[in-house]
Amino acid sequence: MISKKMQDALNNQLNAELFSSYLYLAMSGHFENTNMKGFANWMNKQSIEEYQHAMKFYTYINSVGAKVDLKAIEKPKNKWTSPKQAFEEALAHEKKITDMINKIADLALTEKDHATNIFLHWFVTEQVEEVASVEDIVNKFELIGDNKNGLFMLDRELGSRQ
Repeated sequence: MISKKMQDALNNQLNAELFSSYLYLAMSGHFENTNMKGFANWMNKQSIEEYQHAMKFYTYINSVGAKVDLKAIEKPKNKWTSPKQAFEEALAHEKKITDMINKIADLALTEKDHATNIFLHWFVTEQVEEVASVEDIVNKFELIGDNKNGLFMLDRELGSRQ
């Protein structure tokens, strides 16, 4: 059994992961509407991945006998001025999610909640990968600058994400 404080923190993270999925889906839709199918594909795959993260929290909360408390999912923004801006916002969002997970991990250590601490190890590692992945794309936008050929090539590259 986990504490009420931990239950609340895990439910808040579940909501944040669902919002992440929703945000990336909105970004995917934006890119579909602006005929940037590669960026749309990357964001769609990211949306699915974030939903899977949410389900890991959902399953864990239930497995420890706690109560899942689904909250309203905030409406995400749905328009960006450029692909670079969208990916910069995705990077900022991933850093925010990383901070949230780290705070829950700190709480698990404080409460000596070893099971939750172990459960969160996967997410701590995953967030390192998430931030690095999006940061790499943002850095590519920096290299590309205003070059439309570079933008086309990056769109094509991100379209190959499985």
